[in-house]
Amino acid sequence: MAPYNSPRNSDTSRQLLMSHFIAIAPRLPVADLQRSIAFYQDTLGFHMEVAWPDPNPTFALLTRDNVTIGLFEPMQDQSQSIGYAELYIEVDSAQELHAAWKERVKVEWGPEVYSYGRREFAVRDPDSYLVIFTEPTEDPVSADEP
Repeated sequence: MAPYNSPRNSDTSRQLLMSHFIAIAPRLPVADLQRSIAFYQDTLGFHMEVAWPDPNPTFALLTRDNVTIGLFEPMQDQSQSIGYAELYIEVDSAQELHAAWKERVKVEWGPEVYSYGRREFAVRDPDSYLVIFTEPTEDPVSADEP
């Protein structure tokens, strides 16, 4: 494998900096698409943007505010492994979300304030992906690193 060469001081670097990244939408493999859609919609308040193909979808895009998450059931030519991922979602009130959701979903940890100036808590979705909700804060540290 060839080493990565940073284009830091090249013409390519200047060209790359002219284009702006707008958003990212992770696409997560799931074991049961309908179960995952229900969790993100009913528990976390996401809305269905796309489900494809009709009438038996294997792919869905869900959104809430400026956050988009893609979910898909792996096809035969794709790895059947669900794997591991963490979603790190910045919110404007982690405490408010925690209060609203703590009776509906198991909270893995938090909300706590960490030394890096963030208040965070986390839940797991039906495929055990860790979904972390985070907000900046100047409140005093209340816990060691998660």
